[in-house]
Amino acid sequence: MKYRQFGNTGYKISEVSLGTWQLGGKWGLPFSEKDAMATLAEAYDQGVNFFDTADGYQGGASERTVGQFLKRHSDIHYTTKIGRKEAPLTADHFSPKSIDRYVDESLKNLGVDALDTVLLHCPPTQVLYQPETFFELDRLKKAGKIRHYGVSVEKVEEAIKAMDYDISAIEIIFNMFRLRPANLFFDLAKQHNIGILARVPLASGLLSGKYTAETTFAPTDHRTNNRHGQHFDQGETFSGVDFLTGVKAADELKTRLKTDNLAALALRYILMYDAVSAVIPGASNPNQIERNTTAADLPALSNQQMAIVRDVYDQYIKNPVEYRW
Repeated sequence: MKYRQFGNTGYKISEVSLGTWQLGGKWGLPFSEKDAMATLAEAYDQGVNFFDTADGYQGGASERTVGQFLKRHSDIHYTTKIGRKEAPLTADHFSPKSIDRYVDESLKNLGVDALDTVLLHCPPTQVLYQPETFFELDRLKKAGKIRHYGVSVEKVEEAIKAMDYDISAIEIIFNMFRLRPANLFFDLAKQHNIGILARVPLASGLLSGKYTAETTFAPTDHRTNNRHGQHFDQGETFSGVDFLTGVKAADELKTRLKTDNLAALALRYILMYDAVSAVIPGASNPNQIERNTTAADLPALSNQQMAIVRDVYDQYIKNPVEYRW
């Protein structure tokens, strides 16, 4: 495992880290604390020293499980995200009063005195124009309740606006099917010394290269019930790519890149960008950890391979994805 500087936090984190959205219970299936702890342990054994969680993941069980793991491993860093665990989502979830409550609840769930890094969890765009929200985060930082803060965003424009404030990190969707963040935002983040966490790196599994036109998912799985943004931003599901189009594009990538392990190559592709602090693929059980962490050991992609990714993106994905996110 290799490690990268995480913006201005002073932390060095594993370039392949762990997202915990589906920790211990794949989308739509019940949570298993046993599987969750085993997954965290396997990640740690593979050199992962950074976890990304949120107060709403698995009804708070993700935060609590990460907190239990932290008690035995003080060298782990983490982000937790706040503001989305109560529906329907409104800007009021990110008011100073709400921020205070959510931070206190995350402190309790994680069992810590101060939160490593707190991210606003994909707030409505208008929140980025509410300076009082960020002033409250500054106050909590001075009070010692949080060490660093940032924002998880849906759109590049939101990421750029967030840099008006004293943030340390931005979490954004970036993968072979979502290339726009690299056009301008990455350079700006480097100039501001802001850490970037690349989320949804496999486009909800499309970039595993294992799906076909006949692949189905459970009715409760967001890959079934959020394809048109019925429950949250459409871009969270398959990175906003039409499913059948994504299957075709993934198949072409496998063929032209001459790989049977598209998932690892897709993760390695993200790490070609030095602005990225870490990529945070999810895992619901220990068996998925090795698939993810081996990406760090793959050789760099050649200029030809990088051009192939861009060509497939331009042919299949750019319209409409680039113009929406």
